[in-house]
Amino acid sequence: MKPSIRLVLTAACVVAVAPAIGQAPPPAASEVGLPYLALNLLPATGGATLKVTTPAFANMADIPFENTQYRGNVFPGLTWSKGPKATKSYVVIMQDTDVVVRGDTILHWTMFNIPAGVTTLAPGMTAPPPGATYGPNIRAANQAYMGPRTPAGPKHRYHLQVFALDTALPSDAAMTWDALKGAMKGHVLASGQVIGLGQRDPTAPPPAPAPAPAAPPAATPH
Repeated sequence: MKPSIRLVLTAACVVAVAPAIGQAPPPAASEVGLPYLALNLLPATGGATLKVTTPAFANMADIPFENTQYRGNVFPGLTWSKGPKATKSYVVIMQDTDVVVRGDTILHWTMFNIPAGVTTLAPGMTAPPPGATYGPNIRAANQAYMGPRTPAGPKHRYHLQVFALDTALPSDAAMTWDALKGAMKGHVLASGQVIGLGQRDPTAPPPAPAPAPAAPPAATPH
């Protein structure tokens, strides 16, 4: 092989693998947020499960960048199997369990009071279905979908969880995360999840440098 061709192929291989550097799968033993995962905090009373899927990615597969804050923040869509006969409403909760901030996971998105007859949220959804309400995320109450913005390093796990409840929750747009969990407690009939892996977009610009510390004030002569 000619040296020039060998150099081109070598460079192409480097470019091909470069985005994967630092984007390894999340270590299985390091899911620090599992104790705060809603599925663990709010188990189904009878242990019934829901099958949860999204058209955007398979379980434990990469989340497309279009569904992240890096590019578009488009809702990926979500479908789940019908809950038990006594189901009155559904709740959806999205958490990043590979980081803990202020004693909890990164809460990305919630929606509650999804009517019992609704088992699909369409890709690109921009408003809750009639009767449903956006719940809190890490920023504030009543927040629309907030996709991943995974930092550099190993990929993060994003749990899209669905809960079938035997009740409707108070219709409160100011619902807090603690209030939502409290209202759901003891009312979960069935639950399930699909997990997507988020990673840093290799085309994203580097974060802005931290501002330089202010110079100390000049000494006052005495």
